[in-house]
Amino acid sequence: MKAPIGRSLAIRLAAGLAGYCTFINLYSPQAILPLLSDEFHAGPAEISHIMTAGTLAVALIAPFSGTVADVLGRKRVIVAAMLVLAVPTALSAFATSLESLIVWRFVQGLCMPPIFAVTIAYIGEELSPHEAMAVTGVYTSGASLGGFSGRLVTGILADVIGWRDGFLCLAAASLVGALIVGALLPRERKFVRSEGLLASGRQMLRHFRNPQLIATYAVGFGVLFNFICTFTFVSFRLAAPPYELSATWLGAIFVVYLLGSSLTPLIGRLVGRFGRRYFVLLIIAIWIAGIALTLASPLWVIVLGLAMMATCGLLCQAVSTSYVAVTAQAGRSSAVGLYVTSFYLGGSVGAAAGGFAWISGGWPACVAMMIAVLALMAAIVAFAWAGQPTRT
Repeated sequence: MKAPIGRSLAIRLAAGLAGYCTFINLYSPQAILPLLSDEFHAGPAEISHIMTAGTLAVALIAPFSGTVADVLGRKRVIVAAMLVLAVPTALSAFATSLESLIVWRFVQGLCMPPIFAVTIAYIGEELSPHEAMAVTGVYTSGASLGGFSGRLVTGILADVIGWRDGFLCLAAASLVGALIVGALLPRERKFVRSEGLLASGRQMLRHFRNPQLIATYAVGFGVLFNFICTFTFVSFRLAAPPYELSATWLGAIFVVYLLGSSLTPLIGRLVGRFGRRYFVLLIIAIWIAGIALTLASPLWVIVLGLAMMATCGLLCQAVSTSYVAVTAQAGRSSAVGLYVTSFYLGGSVGAAAGGFAWISGGWPACVAMMIAVLALMAAIVAFAWAGQPTRT
């Protein structure tokens, strides 16, 4: 049975805004990493710890945010986390050293899983599978638009008023977004409260018995591994000769996210036409081609490759996330929380491994490593994903 139009629209708007407000913060430093590298006198591998700290914190806290939401309810956890997120974002602006900035980035990451992991669980629980797929696409569009806006706006503000004031602007935007989501998001109707944290924890462990969930967690790991590695270290390539792009132009490069944002709301139709498994395999093949294009010298070819990569990554993320939500019949928050843990653990490893690859062979070494990870993802999808999800 479909949700009433008013309620469905409110969920779409709130989900999109929740994704936007979260990811406008998570990826905001990427466009200004070369600038921060100069200010804090750190090399590319060392400054990448700014990205590692946020994604590692997300990975650590994600499954626990799911178990807490299984007890406390969805809406109250989402809104409370959005309000708290504004605090470390603002305090990042006052960091006096690279170490203190890394600490505040870590605290930011701790605030994020209760927003997006629980939002996905809310969608999967409150809506029919078809509607959940569509609204997950809206959420992913909001998240990708937030990721783009965070990078672009931070880059522009860094050139105009400085990166510190830019972070303060992001904190203000996050606070306003939290208030709007609190007003828009309907209270859950189908939520069944867990018997307690221990019972929710046992349910989380039961997810490891589902091979399709395990395979999807592995795919999620690879998605953010490639995303973080790509958009962290390509900034250093484009900031160096012969390109020498400023923070504003490095931020503008992330306009490639908008192509993926425009396609993710159609994800339900695309999966219905091609099938989940074959659609993701097609995405990965195009993703590999996009990575290969970034080895070329002309800037427009590099941007084209980045656009292909961003689009494929966002589509793959939307399919994988919705696959988790519909596969886990019980304990959805903890199931999505485990996916988020794997996803962001992949981002942390991608930033760290990308640093080693950059030191050993520059951008070509990063590309070779990412293609190998994508090939492994394709093998997992081809052999471990079923045509229809096995529910737990």
